[in-house]
Amino acid sequence: MNAQNTSVHIRLWQYEFWLLAFSELLLSMSVCMLLPTLPRWLAEEQNLSGFETGLVMGVFGLGLFVLGGFVSYLVQRFRRNLVCVHAMAFMAALLLVLYYLDTQHYQFADFSLLLLLRFIMGAVFGLSQMVLCSTLIIDTCESFQRTEANYASAWFGRFALSLGPVAGLLLLRFFDYGTVFLAAAACAVVSMVLVLLMKFPFRTPDDDVTVVSLDRFFLPHGFPLMLNLWLITLAFGLVLSLTLSLEFYAMIFAGFIGAILCWRFMFRDAEIKSEVVSGLILFGAALLLIITRNSLPIVGYAAPAFIGLGMGLIGSRFLLFFIKLSRHCQRGTSQSTFILGWESGIAIGLGLGFCFFNEHSQYALLTALLLVIGALIVYQFSHNWFVKNKNR
Repeated sequence: MNAQNTSVHIRLWQYEFWLLAFSELLLSMSVCMLLPTLPRWLAEEQNLSGFETGLVMGVFGLGLFVLGGFVSYLVQRFRRNLVCVHAMAFMAALLLVLYYLDTQHYQFADFSLLLLLRFIMGAVFGLSQMVLCSTLIIDTCESFQRTEANYASAWFGRFALSLGPVAGLLLLRFFDYGTVFLAAAACAVVSMVLVLLMKFPFRTPDDDVTVVSLDRFFLPHGFPLMLNLWLITLAFGLVLSLTLSLEFYAMIFAGFIGAILCWRFMFRDAEIKSEVVSGLILFGAALLLIITRNSLPIVGYAAPAFIGLGMGLIGSRFLLFFIKLSRHCQRGTSQSTFILGWESGIAIGLGLGFCFFNEHSQYALLTALLLVIGALIVYQFSHNWFVKNKNR
């Protein structure tokens, strides 16, 4: 349990796993391309206030929870890959609705329609993520490879947090908002095609399967860890609510790469608390640099790299915590719980940033710093709780 690394199995990285890993990357990119671009579109093209923009962005995080209780029933009652494919197709259709609204120049979309659109987008994205990561990817590998499969596939989704915004900002720089929405829809469609290329046999459902359950959705005894994760991702979402440059997101990606290297070499035999503690310190240091030394050119590169490095370390370690906290046959449930904590925290943090700090970036950064400090304090307790309650 004190080992920092998961085992590396070359046999895991076969054709089927690559298909699903890239499907995860493209599906996440279809959402992340909107992080820096959709708020601008809402303000510039739809004439929404900062508070209204924040509600539209934040409601995505609430939508993630809506269909989770039905995941177990759906994947047992129907072919699991087709459940994922239909959710992805719905995701692409919603992005095309955004494209259609963008083409209606001189006509503002109804605010309630935009809220509903984002809420449903969160619901179908959450469903597709939970089925893809918690069921399909696990089904493609042997039991002794599953922890590594969960760990590796999560990195593809994490990369989308930087690659998606970079792609969105590049498209916006050379084209327009409609092109961004079309490209996001194309990512969802390609992700769907990659899943369709895989063959998953139909499995006879259990006799006692219920329509609504926590199976493959939420791990109740993981709630203390989820609260801790929420503090961190809320802070990250607040940072993402700021007007960030393409270079900022590119340096976050560089930080993610650094986190993989650090995980592989620096933290191999380190104390188990070290990754999260180091990640929070790096995140906090980045926020302090932006708050106090933002005029220095080097800060524009160092701070986002620190954020990427810190969030990469934190995300990968918390995922393993959830997996090791799960009991028998709860691996998929633990994966979904992590996804919910990670994605909803970022989305709600993003929404809160626009709602309350739209023109006050310093206050947003200070609030994020307080959340990081709070998360570091809470982690001292949640880690001890985890050690006492882990099952693997």
